[in-house]
Amino acid sequence: MSTIVDELKTILEPGKLAVDEMTLAAYAVDQAPVLDYQLPLAVVRAETVADVQAVVRACAKHSAPIVARGAGTGVSGGAHASQGCIVLSLERMNRILDLNPDDETAVVEPGVVNADLNDAAAVHGLMYAPDPASFRMSTIGGNVATNAGGLRCAKYGVTRDSVLALDVVLADGSLIHTGHQTFKGVAGYDLTGLFVGSEGTLGIVVGATVRLKYLPREVHTIAAFYPDFRSAAAGVLAVGKARVQPAIMELLDGGSLDQLDAIHGSDLSSRGASLLLIQTDGFGAAAEAEVVREVLAAGGATVTTEDTAEAERLVDLRRNSRGVEVDDAYRVGEDVAVPRSRLVDYIGELEAMAVANSVQLKVVAHAGDGNLHPTFWVDRVDNEVDADAMQRLGEALDRSITVALAMGGTITGEHGIGQYKLRWLGLEQPEPVRELQRRIKHLFDPAGILNPGKAI
Repeated sequence: MSTIVDELKTILEPGKLAVDEMTLAAYAVDQAPVLDYQLPLAVVRAETVADVQAVVRACAKHSAPIVARGAGTGVSGGAHASQGCIVLSLERMNRILDLNPDDETAVVEPGVVNADLNDAAAVHGLMYAPDPASFRMSTIGGNVATNAGGLRCAKYGVTRDSVLALDVVLADGSLIHTGHQTFKGVAGYDLTGLFVGSEGTLGIVVGATVRLKYLPREVHTIAAFYPDFRSAAAGVLAVGKARVQPAIMELLDGGSLDQLDAIHGSDLSSRGASLLLIQTDGFGAAAEAEVVREVLAAGGATVTTEDTAEAERLVDLRRNSRGVEVDDAYRVGEDVAVPRSRLVDYIGELEAMAVANSVQLKVVAHAGDGNLHPTFWVDRVDNEVDADAMQRLGEALDRSITVALAMGGTITGEHGIGQYKLRWLGLEQPEPVRELQRRIKHLFDPAGILNPGKAI
């Protein structure tokens, strides 16, 4: 009896199928902690929609799980290999099929890198607004799978707000098109919105029509340094009360500044114990920036007016603020969101739980929409950590979730549930809601072969 790997060898062109252990290991995980390490049976590097359809049909025939992935920059384990799976890489499907400056839309394959689409759009005075911190590596398909956010999302929205239409290969290998070319359209159920953020569990996105926005003619960056983190969070609320809408509003605590200095040779920590980085854009950027400076200075911040080079450097440093580490059993970066009115309270709780559990903490936040990325970790000795330290780390992580939920927040603002956050999903969503999602999953994927054990 032929295996799924045997069949793939017969239907795929040379160079598209890999079964060597080095490749299998490279595609087995993304950047999230690994709860159940599995090597895939094979890795397929698809180059066409027909490749994807052929692989899905073969996997359906053999009841083999499929894990679709892009650049592997996810941090929730959505692209971790499942037992006995085929990893379907879409990174070679990286063409911009159409870019229409009059309609302000682009049609792209899933492997197009976020930054490459932005570069192409900029030629026409346009931009693709969603900008996750990994935008130089992350792919549009991966952004769609997780409904990725980013630095500009407070003003321009998350990925879902920029996706107009999708081409999706379903679990039986059939191809459907959802959505519309127009900015407005309400015909039927919003299947496009359903696929965005579904983490490859309902279908495999092989094309996306996205909306482009105008590239700002003017950008002003304000760096406000504070003596403590909670004061900086209060500055976020003060800007909101002034009714100014920055494009970027980012918070970094002292630990994050120390790490950036160590890695990049900057001097941020010498300027304050926390940083609120704000960027205004558009024709009113200068006027908005002036209001922001006045509000922050009145709140006790040391406010600087950065020149263009320094402004770009600060924003770039923020994009690198997760550091060079990959999350593992001893270091976990979280992705909670709370109502903006609770930012100061939640930051205070984070600091208290780090002390109470004797774990280390650093925090960065997309403060404009209340999305925080606290990172907890414990030190290792010879790559090992004692059981007590692991327990303390786990307790801090659990409490960061329960406190966020108690404040009206969510367990994930932009990274998705993946495999790692399934343990907490029941705390946010009651069983009737989860059961309805399982029924939707069964409708789209009755055999359960699409990214099993993820998202729901």
